[in-house]
Amino acid sequence: MRVHKVTLAALAVAASLSLAACQNDDDSAGKSDPSSGSTASSSGGGSGSGGEAGKCRTDELEITAADRSIDGDGEGTVAVTLKNGGGRDCTISGFAGVDLKTSEGALSAKRSGEPADPHVLKDGESTYFGVNYPINDSGGSGVRVTGLVVTPPNETKSVTLDWPGGGSLPVTDGSGSPVKVGPIGGIGQGG
Repeated sequence: MRVHKVTLAALAVAASLSLAACQNDDDSAGKSDPSSGSTASSSGGGSGSGGEAGKCRTDELEITAADRSIDGDGEGTVAVTLKNGGGRDCTISGFAGVDLKTSEGALSAKRSGEPADPHVLKDGESTYFGVNYPINDSGGSGVRVTGLVVTPPNETKSVTLDWPGGGSLPVTDGSGSPVKVGPIGGIGQGG
């Protein structure tokens, strides 16, 4: 945990120094991208002013989702990527709002118990979070999942994506959501 916090602090300092030097380089060229599935983006970038990074807005983010489940695990994982395309650095932290569209109506994901650290997301860079869900191995048809609705942290505007994960969830007794969402910056299993 301490290494994670030190790394984030170093990233924040580096981001501040690059803003002060007015450099606009793209560090994302060599990074692997866990998204190869569903994509949605909103046009209409940000205010683009230099200086302090404001919060990341839905309209500035290209949001994609890809299945990252590992065979043999009891849970499936969908990695959601948020790429900053707003023309400016922005800050993002906490948990995204996640709802699954299902054959039985909307199902809201619950937050995991993991800590949520703030991130400065440079223009062109990406961050991730994971959505974990139970695998339907009951032999029945289960609850069919048809879509994924993502609302970035501290935003009210949502983006709807195709669901890249398993086709259905097991039927539950209604005692709570079996779907969990992790904090921005981690994708959980398989990541």
